[in-house]
Amino acid sequence: MTQRKTEERPGIAAAIVVSEGRVLMVRRRVSEGQLSWQFPAGEVEPGEAREDTAARETHEETGLRVAAVKLLGERVHPKSGRLMSYTSCVVRGGTAHVADTEELAELAWVTHREIPQYVPYGLFEPVQAYLDSVLNA
Repeated sequence: MTQRKTEERPGIAAAIVVSEGRVLMVRRRVSEGQLSWQFPAGEVEPGEAREDTAARETHEETGLRVAAVKLLGERVHPKSGRLMSYTSCVVRGGTAHVADTEELAELAWVTHREIPQYVPYGLFEPVQAYLDSVLNA
């Protein structure tokens, strides 16, 4: 019997970008299961901090320059099975648009009460608590 070596996939870092009472969400061209709308995110590169990945991926995907503020939490995502980290970010410059047309179909600035329309299965608790505290309900 041979033992199969499990390949570890890199973690995914997501950016929770809030500006003017809304949170930035992106819709991928290819859905990951039920995950259609999500936060800007991507794989953590070797030697890269999760917070830096969140800021880099936001810029690559949306053209928006952001700075990481605080790591909100980490979990194995129940839908994708990937290790996810979530970082709150502030806008430093640029205008959000679909910069990576291969990966993204569209983006939206979502109000607090609209979140369930974009993510009907709910958000990771620390992310929801953060958005509850910074977005006008």
